[in-house]
Amino acid sequence: MTTYGTIPTELPQQSLSLIVQAREFLGSGLGSRRKWEDMINLRALNLPPNVNEAVRRIRTNIVFFKTNYVIVVLFLLLLTLFFHPTSLVIIVVIMIAWFLQYFLRDNPLSIYGFVIDRNMIITVLTLFTIAVFFLTDVMSNIMSGITFGLTVVLAHGFFRTTDDLFVGDEKDINASQC
Repeated sequence: MTTYGTIPTELPQQSLSLIVQAREFLGSGLGSRRKWEDMINLRALNLPPNVNEAVRRIRTNIVFFKTNYVIVVLFLLLLTLFFHPTSLVIIVVIMIAWFLQYFLRDNPLSIYGFVIDRNMIITVLTLFTIAVFFLTDVMSNIMSGITFGLTVVLAHGFFRTTDDLFVGDEKDINASQC
C-alpha cells in the first residue's frame, strides 16, 4: 500500500552517504589549514627585494596557506554576493533545484508517464544553470568576487615573508618552483 504525502522518519540511505561523504571531505580539507595567527603575522610583512623573490614568496605562500586562501576567497565571494541579494537568491534557487532533482531523488523522474533518466536531468540542469548565470548578472558578480579574493591572496603572498614558515612537505614547495 502506497502512502502519499507522508513525511519519512529517516533519510534515504543515498542521502545519508552523501552527507557522510560531504562531512569527511570538509573535515579533511579544513584539517589541513594553517593557523590564522601564522597567516596574519604583521611582523612578517615587507616588500620583496626583487621580482624573483616576489614570485618565490607567492609560490611558497600558496603551497603553505592553500586551504586558508581557499577559505578567504570563498568568504570574499560570499561577502560580494551579499551586496547583490538578487544574485544570492538566484544561486540558492539553482542549488535547491540541483538538490531536489538530482542529489536527493532516489526514483526516476516521471512526467505524464514518461520516465526521464538521470543524464537528461543533468543536461537540463546544467543548461538551465548556464543560461541563468549568463542571462542575469550572477556570473559577473561571481567573477568580481573571485577576482577580489584572488587579488587579496596574491597581495598577501607578495608581502608575506617565508623565512618563518616551516613546511613539512618540502617536496610540494620544490615541485611548485620547478
